[in-house]
Amino acid sequence: MTKIILLDAVGTLFDVRGSVGEIYQQFASEWGVDISPVTVNKAFFESFKAAPPMAFPEAELAKIPDLEFEWWCQIAAETYKKVGVLEQFSDFRKFFSELYDYFATAAPWFVYPDVIPALTKWRDSGIKLAVLSNFDSRLYPVLSALNLVDFFSDITISTEVGAAKPDRKIFAAALQKYNCTIEEVLHIGDSLTADYEGAINVGIKAFLLNRNTVSQPEVNQFATLLDCSNCHFI
Repeated sequence: MTKIILLDAVGTLFDVRGSVGEIYQQFASEWGVDISPVTVNKAFFESFKAAPPMAFPEAELAKIPDLEFEWWCQIAAETYKKVGVLEQFSDFRKFFSELYDYFATAAPWFVYPDVIPALTKWRDSGIKLAVLSNFDSRLYPVLSALNLVDFFSDITISTEVGAAKPDRKIFAAALQKYNCTIEEVLHIGDSLTADYEGAINVGIKAFLLNRNTVSQPEVNQFATLLDCSNCHFI
């Protein structure tokens, strides 16, 4: 019987309204920089995928917010460089600071419609819920702004652990917070590598949340959290 469900954040509980490219274009236009949202969106995900894991082993806790900012600033700079407009910003760090703070609010995010019904069902059945994410410390205000934070007993993020999914260390860090056996834990996320395979490799049951394709019988794959909540494993 599952006693604890660990859930990924972005792509599982909530996601970006429209696209990252649209937001990057909107903010750039306010600084007089003209770009295509489709082009900048493609450049962003290329830069994001090429970046090292967002984890800072042995970093002092007080320095983590600055390290997170610099990590994202580098990705943004690479993004705008790829589309040939980086030099057009009169003060890129000031521009990026405004963009970075925006993503700490509710404005750029939406909660998937199946999330609150599923979380409510699990909570009411006595299952503890926790977040396990490769997001940065802005996750705390975002979850609060989206009215999700009260569902969770704990939040574990890669920047504070010093390791990012699928690294075993971040799963171990989450498990240490609970007095339960590994057989009583389930992880749900939208990444095959980071979430599903990462959890399976440490012995945790896992569901893959894929909102875009039909479930495949060879993996525990579902289209919504409500579909997950109806599974007999829980």
